[in-house]
Amino acid sequence: MVTDQLRELVRRYPLVRFATRRIRVRLPRSMGGLNPARVPPWSRVFTLDLPRPDTDARRLGPDSVTLHLPGYLTVPRRLAAHGLAGHEPDSLSCFLAMLGHTRPGAVLDVGAGVGVYAMLAAARSGRPVFAFEPTPEIAAAARSVSEGAELGFTVAEVALSNHNGTAYLRRARHNDMCNTIERSGRHDLSGITVRAATLARWNESVGCSPSVLKIDTAGTEPDVIAGGLEVLRRFRPWMLVKVRPGRGLEERLMALLEPLEYTWYPVNGRPPYPPSREIAGRASPAWERTWLFTPEPAGSAFWTSVEAWRKALQVCA
Repeated sequence: MVTDQLRELVRRYPLVRFATRRIRVRLPRSMGGLNPARVPPWSRVFTLDLPRPDTDARRLGPDSVTLHLPGYLTVPRRLAAHGLAGHEPDSLSCFLAMLGHTRPGAVLDVGAGVGVYAMLAAARSGRPVFAFEPTPEIAAAARSVSEGAELGFTVAEVALSNHNGTAYLRRARHNDMCNTIERSGRHDLSGITVRAATLARWNESVGCSPSVLKIDTAGTEPDVIAGGLEVLRRFRPWMLVKVRPGRGLEERLMALLEPLEYTWYPVNGRPPYPPSREIAGRASPAWERTWLFTPEPAGSAFWTSVEAWRKALQVCA
């Protein structure tokens, strides 16, 4: 038990984790030593090409951004290795197309991580953009993306959920993209207490008009929607939601969305995507599992735009 507590203490503080790894590279493998080539750096500095389709006549935003991000985080490692072409290309294509085919309004990136979706929305739409990320060190990284690239999106260090107050955020053991709000009353060193709010309460305090909503909260997506039903009924935003199968999320989402009369599309492969009468995790690739929810059926112009963004993303490698 003491060993588990020490392990969680090391994982909780990035600087302690980094220092521990630097010590372990000097030890033999029989004593828990690490291969130096597999130890991430303290920080990563790299230039990221941003997509721009051939049909883009407005030429908004930069063609590339230089990012300075923590090296121990998962998304910066993937972006530095593969660019945006290797980071959820199907979902990003739909998201970017939504920016050009929805009414004027704000973009909300819920479960933003380091802010990849928020960064693209700010660079390519000129809309007000808000990124929600409760993990402190990842929220700080998202702020550095916004400020360093001069994109100006707002980072809210809060967990959107179905209640207001606080929540217990449990850090995933091997992948910081899977940090999630834990319902269990068992709290230990693997998590922290963070601020929680409903989308309805947050939107009331800010007073924006959301038209695009992306949600990826590692299993609590129905809670986010439940806390924002008033916003969905009033503003009818287009939504891109990650749905992890096998956890009962599909049934909860269908119960919440059916009264709102949204059209459901599994994001999978080449567009156009056929509408579906049920939300099933099997319909999306294992690495994305994303669904598009629209207040009205998506037209041919939208799917043409999705295809154009797919082609633009392919060269951002």
